[in-house]
Amino acid sequence: MEPVDGMRIRVTKNGPYIASDLIPMSREAIVADEDGESREWALEGRLDDRPKCALCRCGQSGSKPLCDGSHLDANFDGTEAAGNEPYADRAVAIPGPTLTLHDVPTLCAEARFCHRAGGAWRLVESSAAGAAETVIEECASCPSGRYTVTDTATGDPMEPRFAPSLVFVEDPQKDRSGPIWVRGGIQVESADGELYEVRNRVTLCRCGKSSKKPFCDGTHIECGFQAHE
Repeated sequence: MEPVDGMRIRVTKNGPYIASDLIPMSREAIVADEDGESREWALEGRLDDRPKCALCRCGQSGSKPLCDGSHLDANFDGTEAAGNEPYADRAVAIPGPTLTLHDVPTLCAEARFCHRAGGAWRLVESSAAGAAETVIEECASCPSGRYTVTDTATGDPMEPRFAPSLVFVEDPQKDRSGPIWVRGGIQVESADGELYEVRNRVTLCRCGKSSKKPFCDGTHIECGFQAHE
């Protein structure tokens, strides 16, 4: 995927993310179905447009999602440990009759959309009516891009192209605030100037405790992160 012109998120050393060029920002919540499984996204509000802003990465700002300098008092260690291997080189393929599911488990942000109806990893192997559609639905909702789907016969990707935007994730079922969902091919640049692979969707840590910084690893659930924006 080619990066969106101008829009970029730059990771700073032990400091915030710097977002530039009027990236649209909003807050969205994970909505669960009657079985308690993540089903869809609900818009909770849009944030003011800013030509450039610093977004909290340590999880301790008093003005989230914006940085207020709390990383300095907290001696925040924002060392990046995610690695930068291309998704295609890391993904395990699970072929099915019509679709192939691709999975990079280390990208998981614990949004749980893949759990519904027995799990995308099982459904992709099923020939039952509606199974393929559910797999596509679940994977398109996965904010981290851990799962992607391609047509088994053609290899064509089966997911919507997101508009460039940032979403601050809320998870009411877990009573937690989640990562920053980066959508639509926005370039993420490391603190040392290395460019991460441009993707349709990735999730950036904002609790400050991920072991895969700058990306989310689901630790916000375990550590009880709540943004209170």
